[in-house]
Amino acid sequence: MNIILAQHHGMCFGVRDALRTTHAAAQRAPLTILGQLVHNPLVDRHLATLGAQRGELDDLNSASTQQVAITAHGASDRHRQAWQSAGHTVIDTTCPLVKKAHHALAMLVNEGYQPIVIGQSQHVEVRGLIGDFPSAVVVLEEADLHRVPAHPRLGIVSQTTQPLELALRLVDAIKRRHCRSEVRFVDTICHPTKQRQTAMDDLLRDCDHIVVIGGRNSNNTRQLVQKAAAHGVPAIQIEGPGELDPAWFGKARNVGVTAGTSTLDETVDAVMQRLRQIAAEMRSNPVHEFLRSMLHAA
Repeated sequence: MNIILAQHHGMCFGVRDALRTTHAAAQRAPLTILGQLVHNPLVDRHLATLGAQRGELDDLNSASTQQVAITAHGASDRHRQAWQSAGHTVIDTTCPLVKKAHHALAMLVNEGYQPIVIGQSQHVEVRGLIGDFPSAVVVLEEADLHRVPAHPRLGIVSQTTQPLELALRLVDAIKRRHCRSEVRFVDTICHPTKQRQTAMDDLLRDCDHIVVIGGRNSNNTRQLVQKAAAHGVPAIQIEGPGELDPAWFGKARNVGVTAGTSTLDETVDAVMQRLRQIAAEMRSNPVHEFLRSMLHAA
């Protein structure tokens, strides 16, 4: 069993910066994080050891500390100003590429476009994007396009962790449905997401099984799993090495490994080590090798 690690995988700079900023703030003074900082339960547990509390962005009564942190997924200006007006010191860990999406959407609105966001309507990043623009429409599939109103100018951005192929397909569908409108798409999908999607393409060419490491509620991690499934390659999503079952690799020859943008380097290393152990156990077990050869022959 060969193990191949994706060229681009794991934690992006936006998540890394958010962790450093929040860690420093929690050491200075009591801190409440307004949501899940990043979609990674290990990070949640680490921040809890620093005494960081969890609050809700929509609830000004959910924080008992003066310091509050906006998560890497961002927030609307309306929410940011509400916390400041309530007397809190706001630590903003919004990813710079999420901020870029906010600026792009604001620009389109200021130029008279009907705002459209490609993404998951209940995702914290998308809620932050549309929070200052109540007329914005969120779409994720072609069945949602009936929500897009007739308007001479339609301006589109994307949740930063959506696949580019999906965004372009929806933009084309909007152009077909609104052929008399000017349709402008500003590509706000982040570069780390694109890198990990492209690296997954490379794995899919060479691998018969894929392991994707990342939080259960991480959109970019989920997209990697779905990409593998769409190409007919068996894939599992795990949060850590303890979830690896050797039985799953009975017919595996080349196992690809990748990780979402909130996944710690240490977690990737631990998963790789466990996979190497599984491969070694398979090589050293002649009965297992016989069964494996029979499975491949079948």
